[in-house]
Amino acid sequence: MQIDLHKILWPLLIIGLILFDSCRGEEEELIPPVVTPVAPGESGPVKGFFLLNEANMGSNKASIDYFDSESGYYYQNIYPLINPTIAHELGDVGNDIQIYGDKLYAVINVSGYIEVMDVKTGKHVNSLTIPNCRYIVFDKGYAYVSSYNGPVKIEPDAPLGCVVKIDTVTMREVGRVTVGYQPEEMVIRDNKLYVANSGGYRVPDYDNTVSVIDLDNFREVKKITVGINLHRLELDSDHNIYVSSRGDYKYTSSNTYIIGKNDMVTKSLNLPCSEMTAIGDSIYMYSVEWSHITQRNTITYAIVNTKTQTVVSRNFITDRTDKQIVTPYGIAVHPENRDIYVTDAKDYVSPGVLYCFDKYGKRKWAVVTGEIPAHIVFTRYRLQGISSLVAGNN
Repeated sequence: MQIDLHKILWPLLIIGLILFDSCRGEEEELIPPVVTPVAPGESGPVKGFFLLNEANMGSNKASIDYFDSESGYYYQNIYPLINPTIAHELGDVGNDIQIYGDKLYAVINVSGYIEVMDVKTGKHVNSLTIPNCRYIVFDKGYAYVSSYNGPVKIEPDAPLGCVVKIDTVTMREVGRVTVGYQPEEMVIRDNKLYVANSGGYRVPDYDNTVSVIDLDNFREVKKITVGINLHRLELDSDHNIYVSSRGDYKYTSSNTYIIGKNDMVTKSLNLPCSEMTAIGDSIYMYSVEWSHITQRNTITYAIVNTKTQTVVSRNFITDRTDKQIVTPYGIAVHPENRDIYVTDAKDYVSPGVLYCFDKYGKRKWAVVTGEIPAHIVFTRYRLQGISSLVAGNN
């Protein structure tokens, strides 16, 4: 349901529902990943990043790309080459990718599972079955996964969602707690887990709350009323929580709110947000705001100073190359050199593009990705053996 909830493109949703039952049938020939030199090699504590391509619902084309900082090479669709006996495709709709310890976790939403890999080699380690799983965070040896807790279906009686607690040593579920409707992103602050509830399956009766879970007893202790159709959560350097509301795509616009340390909404920024990422005392965000009234997207980019809680830039791409981006869909900022990465989903069915800008917002390079490139996680481990694997399969 990724395209519906993020962009509300109903034709694509209908196509996805038709294709869903037939997405895992035929075996395909294993094709080595495309390798593209995109940048001069550089050394440093960050060795590169993994990019999870969502792919359109029903296509079964979720995939993982890898950028190697030392060589400057970009590798498309590495998973089947590294794991030829597991599967040629990751599954249906890649929704989140994170690193914890020596493991890489990819959340595959519609397929309803989490693929666990060795972060140093990319090899399959385990998998966890969690229906309609959405996002994953970690704390003190546990993984917490938000789940819609029901079928992929828009209906007024869609059930309440939940958060599933996983022991990362045994890879077993050790608890779950009910939250609001269709929970999305999560952050952890002061031993409490905050969960954005969207209610996206119950349109037009969206949820408008953030659930707060005490991690000591793993119980929901309160709900904070924020705005309708919540999605993203981001923790700033002062431990304020930024929350994005997608609005109703008609009369209520997207907005960004701040939850202070008192667990109350302290500010509305009047700023649309599709995704955001915090770095230092700044939050970078973009917005693709779809309107059913105008039948158009309005695209914006912004930087928020988290010390003053004010918008300091309305376009962090300073060389006008933002005009080349059709549909921004993901954002990340390099933790060391502050390079800015923006992904472009194009038309949602063609290969996407990843753009790299320097910290001043000037384009450095671009590369073709898988379909609907969305989620980036930086790694401090260089992926072992990928270059020899590719060479051996060409």
